[in-house]
Amino acid sequence: QVQLVESGGGLVQAGGSLRLSCAASGFTFSTYAMGWFRQAPGKEREFVAVISRSRISTNYSDFVKGRFTISRDNAKNTVYLQMNSLKPEDTGVYYCAAGGGRMALTTGRVEYWGTGTLVTVSS
Repeated sequence: QVQLVESGGGLVQAGGSLRLSCAASGFTFSTYAMGWFRQAPGKEREFVAVISRSRISTNYSDFVKGRFTISRDNAKNTVYLQMNSLKPEDTGVYYCAAGGGRMALTTGRVEYWGTGTLVTVSS
């Protein structure tokens, strides 16, 4: 059974930092590109960041570039999202995702979704 379990969300003040983790099981983690998406209240889910299977390549949406860093540990079947300089507009539910390729994930072609973790940034 495939599982993606996010953790690390919470309430933080603007300018603060959080580190999200996503523990994967039930599939061969190292053969999937991994990504993060988010959904703000009343808005559609949007792409945040993606990392390739080999960890060599990453992509970020323009609104997090320079502030967020995605990484992965294939030995631990875990992907991370380090979020710095958080803004109130970063508030939302953050979802972990797995897909067949980095570019495919970037365009929303996801094979597996996590259940999400809530991030709230206060002003």
